[in-house]
Amino acid sequence: MSRAFGDVRALDSVSLSVQEGTVLGLLGPNGSGKTTLVSILATLQQPDSGTATICGCDVVADAAQVRTLISLTGQSAALDMALTARENLSLFGRLTGLSRREIPARTDELVETYELGEVIDRRVSALSGGMRRRVDIACALVTRPQVLFLDEPTTGLDPRSRQSVWQTVARLRSEGMTVLLTTQYLEEADRLADRIVMLDHGREVASGTPHDLKVLVGEAVCEVILTDPDDRRRLLAALAEVSVVESERVSEVGEQSAAMVCVDAPDGIDTVATVIEAVRVAAVDVVDIGLRRPSLDEVFFRLTESGAQPVGNSR
Repeated sequence: MSRAFGDVRALDSVSLSVQEGTVLGLLGPNGSGKTTLVSILATLQQPDSGTATICGCDVVADAAQVRTLISLTGQSAALDMALTARENLSLFGRLTGLSRREIPARTDELVETYELGEVIDRRVSALSGGMRRRVDIACALVTRPQVLFLDEPTTGLDPRSRQSVWQTVARLRSEGMTVLLTTQYLEEADRLADRIVMLDHGREVASGTPHDLKVLVGEAVCEVILTDPDDRRRLLAALAEVSVVESERVSEVGEQSAAMVCVDAPDGIDTVATVIEAVRVAAVDVVDIGLRRPSLDEVFFRLTESGAQPVGNSR
């Protein structure tokens, strides 16, 4: 699909698919096209070219049917702050067509499932950001949608509130809900998504599982932080038979500087054992030795550099 606003191409031939009962993480910086894509899939906008279907229904030709299958939680909680959490759930139930008889039962079910008992009768304005977002997600689930769109659900939340929302999304996945999650937080995508599509300037730059994407920037490395930077040469001599990928970086440790030596670790813990033996042979003191695997941060920064070419296939 493609979508432009004047001279700005918000989406440029983006193509993706989501397996039923999984979480797809849509990752990218501000202006990458995440919200535009969600808006099209949620029938709030139309693409300039291309098509999209949800559960077999075209988002343009069958927009009314699509809206019965989906629910959307935007970047800001769509709640009435003057009402209680229960009253908001009832309001959403009425707006989406539930009968007065159905609403109390569905509300009780959501309260139990998403552990809202302590706050259900409190005004939303008095709730924490994380709990407010959980109520917002519960409102989106009143009609039991088949597909849920979560557009940057944790933006602006503190770490504790973010953790609360993560628990809610993890529960949705365990229940078999199909979720499309947009986020700027790499840790969030790594923790929650079964698959990830990275966007930059409206284009897909990579797709795959979190593990697949991390492999793009190489295997794990073993990091050694030396107590005395002058010991670096002796350690490098002892590591002559392994692949040293970095040995110049200096890390601050307390009030002193310490050299960091990084070694390719294709064999994981076996490589670490080799490095430890080299440290013993070189008779050098170290602050720390650890095995570090590539992060999504490294993947993202590499793939969103100017001129990066698309990697992987989202189909």
